[in-house]
Amino acid sequence: MDLKQRIKTWLPTISFAEGKPKAGAAAVATRERALGMTFSGMMLMPNPDPVLRRLGKSIATYRDLRADAHIGGCVRRRKAAVKALAHGLDRRAASVRAMRSMESILADLPMSQMISQIMDAPFYGYQPLEISWAKVGGFLVPVAVEAKPPEWFGFDQDNRLRFLAQASGPEGELLPDRKFLLARQDATYDNPYGVPDLSRCYWPGRFKRGGFDFYVKFIEKFGTPWVVGKVPAGTDDADVEKLLLDLEAMVQDAVAAIPSDSSVDIIEAAGKGASGDIHQKFLRECSREINIALLGQDQTTEANSNRASATAGLEVTEDIRDDDAELVSEAMNQLVRWTHDLNFSGPPPVWKMWEDTPGSKELAERDASLKNAGARFTRSYFVRAYQLQEEDLQDDLPPDPAAKPVS
Repeated sequence: MDLKQRIKTWLPTISFAEGKPKAGAAAVATRERALGMTFSGMMLMPNPDPVLRRLGKSIATYRDLRADAHIGGCVRRRKAAVKALAHGLDRRAASVRAMRSMESILADLPMSQMISQIMDAPFYGYQPLEISWAKVGGFLVPVAVEAKPPEWFGFDQDNRLRFLAQASGPEGELLPDRKFLLARQDATYDNPYGVPDLSRCYWPGRFKRGGFDFYVKFIEKFGTPWVVGKVPAGTDDADVEKLLLDLEAMVQDAVAAIPSDSSVDIIEAAGKGASGDIHQKFLRECSREINIALLGQDQTTEANSNRASATAGLEVTEDIRDDDAELVSEAMNQLVRWTHDLNFSGPPPVWKMWEDTPGSKELAERDASLKNAGARFTRSYFVRAYQLQEEDLQDDLPPDPAAKPVS
């Protein structure tokens, strides 16, 4: 036995491949293996939303909240902030033919309606959208993208979206590929349904609605002057009842006929203003919670907010708007990738949203002044500063007739 063989017998055999992750290995932490999890392979995951679990209701409960004027107005404001952004395709590494074709395909879709439908995801947590494909001009393109009620769908233990069809039973029907877009807010492995903002508005909205009912009764009791009738002692109950009916009619018609030995006093509800303020403060507090949940601030909607606080509130709203725009962009880019893969090769263009800032005019005036002063700008600057496409600029810009020749 040579020296090399003897060393092998003295030293333990160590395989350095042990402990290395294998390519394509299955997940280790799964619901099937987790302690305390009893889901079967085909059972749907319940929505972990705390409000829905406590009420034992579906996501459709949140749709009723939008009938409230305040909540509905905040929802419209969130959507309007996103739809006000400019949007379009960025060519990136896509071919010119694919870029132009994709722009033409998207131009035939109702983009404002699609953005509004995708924007339902932040309010319900998730929003499935069904795509209708058709052959148009030799291309397989989406001709319609329609949002479907979220309560029609659920997620299985593999976090796959399933349609709750009548014929499929409680486990639902697995959806075909490239048929449904799925927009979700803050979805995780533990919660594939996402986090709905309307969940945070449920109790303030309910309490506000109940507070309004109580406040109306309060106004009826204490906002109207009390009409007190006085009758002599020993008056018959029937005569007292008749006087009450006359006084009730007097409140409505301001006239009444009473016996000559009776009198009527009108007493104002003095000292009840403090009680009314309590109810107004309660309603304002409910509105404040709704504003914070949906808008991220409670400054711009208050009558007593000053300019500084309103501006600060708008900055917070812009942060939420940017998150919403990112959610919309993810769903739209999924549609763009599928359409591109079905019709073209190579990398697809990227759909994005951006703020068309009001400073563009000032920027153009500044650049014109700098050019008159002798500055020369590059092609990449124009593309970046004015959000242009590469093909929007000529390869050789024509000479400026106002430019002075260099001596």
